[in-house]
Amino acid sequence: MDAFTGLLDGPRARGAFLLRSIMNPPWSLRIQDRAPLTLVAVVRGEAWVVPDDGEPVRLRPGDVAITRGPEPYTVADDPATPPQIVIHPGQRCTTPEGEDLSQSMNLGVRTWGDPDGSAGSTVMLTGTYQMGGEISQRLLEALPTLLVLEEDAWDCPLVPLLASEIVKDEPGQEAVLDRLLDLLLIAVLRTWFALQEAEAPAWYRAHSDPVVGKALRMLLNNPAHPWTVSTLATGAGVSRAALARRFAELVGEPPMTFLTGWRLALAADLLRERDATVGAVARQVGYGSSFALSTAFKRVRGISPQEHRVGASGR
Repeated sequence: MDAFTGLLDGPRARGAFLLRSIMNPPWSLRIQDRAPLTLVAVVRGEAWVVPDDGEPVRLRPGDVAITRGPEPYTVADDPATPPQIVIHPGQRCTTPEGEDLSQSMNLGVRTWGDPDGSAGSTVMLTGTYQMGGEISQRLLEALPTLLVLEEDAWDCPLVPLLASEIVKDEPGQEAVLDRLLDLLLIAVLRTWFALQEAEAPAWYRAHSDPVVGKALRMLLNNPAHPWTVSTLATGAGVSRAALARRFAELVGEPPMTFLTGWRLALAADLLRERDATVGAVARQVGYGSSFALSTAFKRVRGISPQEHRVGASGR
């Protein structure tokens, strides 16, 4: 497992919300669905993403934006256009006064928008993740509230492919769209993390270091192994002191602290599986017993694994 795979190990779309929007100006959508991660790709025309706390950003054809929730924001033809439609949790859409618009703006298979102009000067694709796993939280913490990848910054055929597939109603189409959304997200983030201006997390950047990167791969690939700083140093081909110093310098925390966080993040995600027991999860992530995992989990996260499982099921 490399750093990028570890970062994206949680967000796998399962019945994700996908929609093609066709709009004619003036239009303005107030997004307050509290979704943790949303991807917007412009196919035709242009749009503005207007954060509540930040500068408006223009999207042109081929540009892709990723927004990190749950804070609300606005997408409009112009930053000055007042919201005309509000998107609520569950993707329920209303007027600002609360009148339901779901049926009146339905234009066909996964298509929604201005009923007065099916051609539409602006066409956008939207994919929304409803993620709950803690590995996903690691990804969210690595992202800004809004990132935009412009069309000329990459060469990727996935947006046109998603545009052609999103309107199909074939057997297994939901699975096809889920996988396309995952691929598009990975492609965008891989390109964005490679940009110099991207503020990738320290542990992600450290993955390219010949010493620390090797130690990180060992931890990520086999978290259940009884690692020590000494065994990591031997695997990386350096002294214990050299590894400890360089790891803390590049990653921002000692190796064993990073390992604990990684194990507990994995455990938090695994505990969401219906048939997983605390004991089985404990063994998978490197704890000798359910008691040992529970003790570490509660010390770091403030709740027991069982309380976490109940909370995740409720969400």
